[in-house]
This record gives sequence, structure tokens and C-alpha cells, in this order.
Amino acid sequence: MSNGERELTQPVPLVAPTGGLNPDAVGWTRHPMHDTSSIANGPRRAVWGRNKRWEYWLITTPRHLISLTVSDIDYVASHTVWVYDMEGERRLDVTAIVPFARGAVLPPSLGDGPARGGSMRFGRVLPPGPGRMRAMIDPLPQGTRLRGEGQARGDVRPSRLLFDVTAHRAPEHESLGVVVPWSQSRFQYTVKETALPATGWLEVDGERFDLPAGESWAILDHGRGRWPYAMEWNWAAASGMVGSRAIGLQFGGRWTDGTGSRENAITVDGRLYPLHEDIAWDYVPGAWDQPWHLKSPSVDLWLEPLWDHDAVTDLGVLAMKAHQIFGFFHGTVTVDGHVIQIDRMLGFAEDVRNRW
Repeated sequence: MSNGERELTQPVPLVAPTGGLNPDAVGWTRHPMHDTSSIANGPRRAVWGRNKRWEYWLITTPRHLISLTVSDIDYVASHTVWVYDMEGERRLDVTAIVPFARGAVLPPSLGDGPARGGSMRFGRVLPPGPGRMRAMIDPLPQGTRLRGEGQARGDVRPSRLLFDVTAHRAPEHESLGVVVPWSQSRFQYTVKETALPATGWLEVDGERFDLPAGESWAILDHGRGRWPYAMEWNWAAASGMVGSRAIGLQFGGRWTDGTGSRENAITVDGRLYPLHEDIAWDYVPGAWDQPWHLKSPSVDLWLEPLWDHDAVTDLGVLAMKAHQIFGFFHGTVTVDGHVIQIDRMLGFAEDVRNRW
């Protein structure tokens, strides 16, 4: 096993006293062990523009997809709340871009405090209104509270979303933490967590929906690191029940190539099974309505696309282009020699290309 595939079981700082990557931090974890506070609080002038911090959450239900993001990428803060109604095929998406990340609040390390992001002007938080949003993330003793609100601009009818969701986390529930070491000065710590039961409510244009118990799930992408200017990646995740077992799927690609680290894992009833193998991603960029195929010795899955959550930002030096393809996975995954049949598990696979 390479250093990137060694399991870490003790707390460790991500950044060395010199300001570069701490070599002892390279590896993977079942529970968050990394102190990432130096990404925000350490010497920043020499690496300004390379520091990236974010909290991304996705909630899936049989009818709705719900998401919120709070992020600070040095140049700007980029915060988003969105919802997609699969039954009505309706999307409501509100983003706030805040120069120099003014007002963005993110915890130094995962679980150390709240995250806050929203629309601002002249350093002041704006009240609710057209084109505005806010997102709030709060750690709880056994979970995370996720709240968001936003109102689209210029719609013929009012388009307002509100949600208050709790992602429940049992003490024994495991997540995949991975450090990806591109170099001594460029590195990323990510925590991916799947199959967290979700409860709460969503309101769209005054119509309230309670999240169906036992059929609603939360997925986390927590990131802290110092990135190269240009990067491309794939990510796929899904959660659902297979018989009486709660299954979470987590796969990544491209951005970890050549580093010795991987972010592939399967969760069964809260127990993490890391996959120390590469995933082959077979899809046609641009043909987003066509199936995706993910293949490895332990994975043989097809994604049948349902909806493309496309997102494009072009601010010159800062440009992001993402296609997050939601749909249903079917196929097989193998865990500890046991084959698990996946049938219509709601999730996504994405293609992202950033200059940031």
C-alpha cells in the first residue's frame, strides 16, 4: 500500500509548521482526524488564491433533490441553495458570489462550528429578496442541521425555497477522509459521507413537503486544501436501502490520478469499506442524457440519467463548468467478497472542469 492508502487512526495536522503539507497527514480515515485550521488561519500571503474551503450537502428524497453550499475559495465566496422537483421537472437555483469571500463563515476543521454564507453588498448581509439566498450549517451532537432559503430573480410567479433538514449521524457511522498530495505545496483534504438518514421539511412557493422518513438521505462533501489553478474531476455518490441494509456509494476520479490516494468506498449500515482500486469512468462528455458506466474489480454500475444540474461560472480568471448528472444506479458492488445488487438507487455522477 502506498502512503496515500494507509489508514490513520490518530489526530494529525494537515499543514506542517513550515506551511507545506504534513507528510504524516497523508492517508485515509474512517472518522475525521485532520486538523485543517492552518488552511484559514496560517500564513496565507504566499499561497493566497490557492486556499479552498467548502461544505457541500445534498439531500435526496423520492421526489426532491435539495442542496446547499458554503465556500471560500480566496478570490470569492460562492454560496448556493437549490432544489429540483423530479415530479414537476422544476429547478429553483440561487447563487451568491461575494468578492474576496467577505462574510463567509466556515469551521477551522470539520465539526468545529457553524458554516454561514449568503448574499452580501458593501460588507452587509442582505435581507431575503429576489436573487438572494443564505445557507446555514450547524453541527449537532448526533448530526448536522442544514437550513437554506433563496428566491429566484425575474420569474413570472414567485419562486422561493426554504428548507430545514437534519442529517442524522450515529456515533459509529463512518466517513471516508482522504488527503490527496499533488505536491508539498498543493494538496487537498476531503471527507465524503453517504447514507446519512435525513428528516425535516422543504417549502417551495409556500407549498410544504415533509421529507419521507426512511427514504431521504444526506451526502456530505467537506473540503480543505491548497489547489493548483486548473483541475478536472469526476465524482459519483448515492444512498439507499438494499433490502434491510443502508448502502452508500462514493467514487472519484481524475483529480487523484498519480497521487497514490483514492476516494472510492462503499458504506454498509454505517461501516466503511474503502476500495483501494481505480474506477474506470465510461461516458460521453456533452451527451449528458446517455448512460454512464463505472467499472473496477469491485464495481460494475450503470447510471441512467434523469436530470443534468449544469452550473457555469465565468469571471475571467475564475471559471467553473460542472455537469452533475442525477439518475438511478443499477448493477453490482462487491464488499468483503459479497456481491450487493444495486437497483434504481438515486444518486449522481459529475464532470467538473475548473480554473480557480
